[in-house]
Amino acid sequence: MNIGQAAEQTGLPAKTIRYYEDIGLVTAPRHGNGYRYYADRQLEQLRFVGRARLLGFSIEECRSLLSLQANRQRTNAEVKTILKQHLNTVDHKLVELQSMRSSLVELEQACPGDEDSNCPILKNLAGNNIRVD
Repeated sequence: MNIGQAAEQTGLPAKTIRYYEDIGLVTAPRHGNGYRYYADRQLEQLRFVGRARLLGFSIEECRSLLSLQANRQRTNAEVKTILKQHLNTVDHKLVELQSMRSSLVELEQACPGDEDSNCPILKNLAGNNIRVD
């Protein structure tokens, strides 16, 4: 099938599929006319990467997971290690986001939202006046 059909089948934009091919994440053979041909194997890989990306895995993590999927000598432990590392990254980001949220709530509460032009939010962003951690 062509790239448009592959995009439809996988739910990924054709531009994303081309990008994945350009970086060597997924390879699709070409017909004599130069057009890419996506068979079941490539569709499976594209769906795999699409799902992994939705879960926040990086391109390199996807590359590692695809490699492990193709390696019948792999162990579950190898796959789980990648997942646990990613989970740790997600947990760290959640802590950062919670801190960011707390700071934004503080800024919101510091601003009366009135007609005055003296804005505590802008002062804080400029590094003046209000301390938000």
